[in-house]
Amino acid sequence: MKTTLCSFCLKSGILCQKCLAKLKSGEFNNVDLKIARVLLSLEEKYPSLQNVYFHKTVDADKTLAIIVGKGDVPRLLGYGGKIMKALSEETGKAIRVLEFGVDDRKFLEDLFAPLHILTINTIWLPDGTTETRVILKKRYRRQPPFNVKALKEIASRVRNITLRVEFAD
Repeated sequence: MKTTLCSFCLKSGILCQKCLAKLKSGEFNNVDLKIARVLLSLEEKYPSLQNVYFHKTVDADKTLAIIVGKGDVPRLLGYGGKIMKALSEETGKAIRVLEFGVDDRKFLEDLFAPLHILTINTIWLPDGTTETRVILKKRYRRQPPFNVKALKEIASRVRNITLRVEFAD
């Protein structure tokens, strides 16, 4: 696994001056360290994790968004979901994997997976701000498999997008 933190610091649990400065500046937090350590420990069992670039995590309610490099989402979702299950057990939260550096549509598709996005619109409000309206296809008349409020918060913190989520049949 690749990250801006030293692999020695992740393995030993003791941070060097450089990594400590990143932690103090807010570039990384304790949850980022915990997830990076778990991913590093899973590398031996799941070799595809060696090529994954870990950027950061965003914690919202009972959902944790893990932001990885472009094209790395399938590597984390592979192995029958065993990597995701290990991360979820370690944190006690639902996990969403998002790509870094993609356009807004791809970001929203990853955020709301497995539901299908019917349309994405930009709403211009009278005060000069904008909202992004996402209409999702409702499946089987059930509740969505995720916490919509937490996903709105993740979108706001990661991409500075204010979401309005609606469901259609």
